[in-house]
Amino acid sequence: MIHVLDAVITPPTITDIVVGSDDFETLEAAVIAAELATTLSDITKQFTVFAPTDAAFDKLPAGTLDALLADPKGQLKDILLYHVVDGSVKAETVVTLTNANTLFDQEVSIKVQDGKVYLNDDVMVTATDIQAGNGIIHVIDAVLIP
Repeated sequence: MIHVLDAVITPPTITDIVVGSDDFETLEAAVIAAELATTLSDITKQFTVFAPTDAAFDKLPAGTLDALLADPKGQLKDILLYHVVDGSVKAETVVTLTNANTLFDQEVSIKVQDGKVYLNDDVMVTATDIQAGNGIIHVIDAVLIP
């Protein structure tokens, strides 16, 4: 059986997944404020995003998130770019690395301890390999600060 469609079906982008998830509402607001939604929707590129959940943002000291959102193209954008690696890197490869260079042009360290993956020693990866049409998302339990 063949079904005729009036549009091309494409897989969701990283931005689509973030926007469509109840766990990433703060990340969604930050990405939109920093004007990175279009970048993370670009299907001609591949990215790996270490995505902090709303609970991860809640761990920031009081007032920090408000201050970052007040400067969306400055420090907020820098911090968000520190969560993005060029290319699609699956968990099976992440665990073989000791670091990864981010789009902020600084490295994030990677270690495996007791079967768990940590970034910068204490940020734990809690879910892996959420596939998007333009890359992959790994969920983390805290915000990475360069």
